[in-house]
Amino acid sequence: MTQTPAIELDSESVSGIRQLVGGWLWIPRLFTLILTLLTIDYLFNLQLINLVTQVESQFFYTVVALMLPLVFLLWPMNRFAARNKVPWYDVLLFVASAVICSFFVFNAEQILDRGWEYDAPHYAVVMSFLLWITVLEAIRRAGGLPIATIVGVASLYPMFADMVPGPIQGFPSSPAQTAIYMAMSREGVMGIPLQAFANLVIGFLLFGVALQKTGGGKFFINLAFALLGHVRGGPAKVAVFSSGLMGSMSGSVITNVMTTGVMSIPAMRRVGFSKSYAAGVEACASTGGVLMPPVMGATAFIMAAFLNIPYGTIALAAVVPSVLYFLGLFIQIDAYAARHDLKGLPADELPSLKETLKEGWYFIFVFGLLIWMLFFLRQEATAPFYATALLLIINQVLPYERWGWQDLKDFFSESGKLFAELIAILAGVGLLVGALSVTGLSGTIANDLIYLAGGDILVLLLMGALTSFILGIGMTVTAAYIFLAVALAPALINGGGMDPLAVHLFILYWGMLSFITPPVALGAFAAATVAGAKPMETGFQAMRLGSVIYFIPFLFVLNPALIFQGSWDEIVVVIMQALAGVILIAGSIQGWLLGIGNLVRGGVIQWPVRFALILGGMLLAIPGGGPVPLTNLQLSLASAALILPALALVKIIQWRQPAVSMNG
Repeated sequence: MTQTPAIELDSESVSGIRQLVGGWLWIPRLFTLILTLLTIDYLFNLQLINLVTQVESQFFYTVVALMLPLVFLLWPMNRFAARNKVPWYDVLLFVASAVICSFFVFNAEQILDRGWEYDAPHYAVVMSFLLWITVLEAIRRAGGLPIATIVGVASLYPMFADMVPGPIQGFPSSPAQTAIYMAMSREGVMGIPLQAFANLVIGFLLFGVALQKTGGGKFFINLAFALLGHVRGGPAKVAVFSSGLMGSMSGSVITNVMTTGVMSIPAMRRVGFSKSYAAGVEACASTGGVLMPPVMGATAFIMAAFLNIPYGTIALAAVVPSVLYFLGLFIQIDAYAARHDLKGLPADELPSLKETLKEGWYFIFVFGLLIWMLFFLRQEATAPFYATALLLIINQVLPYERWGWQDLKDFFSESGKLFAELIAILAGVGLLVGALSVTGLSGTIANDLIYLAGGDILVLLLMGALTSFILGIGMTVTAAYIFLAVALAPALINGGGMDPLAVHLFILYWGMLSFITPPVALGAFAAATVAGAKPMETGFQAMRLGSVIYFIPFLFVLNPALIFQGSWDEIVVVIMQALAGVILIAGSIQGWLLGIGNLVRGGVIQWPVRFALILGGMLLAIPGGGPVPLTNLQLSLASAALILPALALVKIIQWRQPAVSMNG
């Protein structure tokens, strides 16, 4: 039997990170080790390193001081700059940024005690300007020019807030006032995004890297192949299963694609899936993986900080929407495989389930510990550290993936890259949030949006979906979410009376859709590269396969029972309706319905039949009442009026044409 080999992600080739050599390699490792120790001391209140962990804001500044300078070592100035050595100007920027950030670390208590965010001495104003410029350059390198441009323009807005047109007019600030507010207030660089990173995200990122470096990725891929590799269309189902689990580790769509896709896409090709279809499956699976509990990436932790609720509540709320998405994906794959008679892989080419569990049982055990601590003990901040410690101890006891000295060094190197990238983005988005706050626009923009929507909640939701999608193209999901959480969410919550958690999840889901939607579709394009497929063709395949994700956010925002907000009888009814609706929609899109069989018969008549089933599935899944002008009963009756005649017609066609090929 063939064991699926471990996959290592070449992050440098994917993200353009500079390949450090020699002594430079030790700087990210050392800085990451120091940050890890400081975080443990701070979160566990050990008080062993009292130098910077006694005052909360001082610890936050220390996190930035350790990670932001690394951006200038790890990311070249542009695509023409050296990637195998650190040029002198980046060394200078590294040192300068370390000095600038250290100034705020050493003056954190004075900033707090003397209210420097409103009135600072001249030298502190100068340092604030320098921090502002440093953060903008860091986010340009780590996040890209589009997000740097958006943040840069937005951060200048307070100085001209009184000159802009009505709806976005605000209170102006002088350049000095803007700079010190950005650098020293709890609404700027040190705002909620960075606080969430320091309090919650660090531990989960360390856990994710440890899980990958101890062979967790290989285990989940092997487990998926052992369980599903032999069934109809098995390799595609393996991609969905393994990418869903991998998403709990990396929190990155591109990382998921490059890690699981190099195994699943060739396997899909072997059993008959086309290049673009195989790549589309992997792109959709990897996108959904980032939305799947128990670990949903950095954005979900920032959401917990915004809403001031436990992270476990968000993870629990995301269960049903993620299940609906993956169910739709599974149904589409199964239907496609059934229609085209695609088999699974031979049993002798698959890993043994018994051997896979024997070697990797502790990954499931550690996940169980993490879930128990998150949902039952409510220890969001410390849970990943316990899980990581247990994982590493068991890993060193068992002989399969035991770490050596090089593995430990790689662990801190990979963690440092993740930390530096996120800090640059979160600090940059802090400038954007600070600009909205200092001008007072964050308090008035919600009313302006409600006015533009004419007070219609459905129009406001569509505006929100479109805005989230557009921002998701030019910004990272985290950055887009933070901006909309400040600007759009209050309009939906206060003006529309919608559930806050549902609104924030709605924004997150729509921000993710740019990964599988042309013309950008970064996740689909990455998968196309692995498959050797046409990027745009792959993007449209991914859009078709992931079609249910376009309306799932509307389901739970219109009725929060789908995210466990409501009475249990209502929750059960809404979930059952949504499940039935998704099955109908997904099967009809691919032309094969569970329990019914092939829909691609009868020539032209198949199209109105399939359309009726898709529309009927949507009406069945959509909750009635509230902003929707129809009741649940009316929607169900309309759904039945479409579905029942369509199914009857399918059965008549199948009875009259029994010998038609299943390949349609």
